[in-house]
Amino acid sequence: IMPRPRQLKILGDTIRNRRKKVGLSQEQLAEKADLHPVYVGKIERGEQWISLHALLRVAKALGVKARDLIDEL
Repeated sequence: IMPRPRQLKILGDTIRNRRKKVGLSQEQLAEKADLHPVYVGKIERGEQWISLHALLRVAKALGVKARDLIDEL
C-alpha cells in the first residue's frame, strides 16, 4: 500500500515539530539518527516515505517512541 501525500505531510510535520521542540537542526537530527541530512529534509517536507528502520532511529534521536511519530496517521 502506497502512502497518500497527506500521510507523508502529516508524518513530516510531526517529525519537524518534535525536532524543533527538542532544539535540534535537521543536520543535528540526521547526525544523531545516522541518516543523511537530505533524507531527513525530504521526510520533513513530505517528499519521501521513511523506512521503518529510519523511523526507529529518528524516534530514538528525538527521545520518543516511534508510535508517537505515527500516531496522527
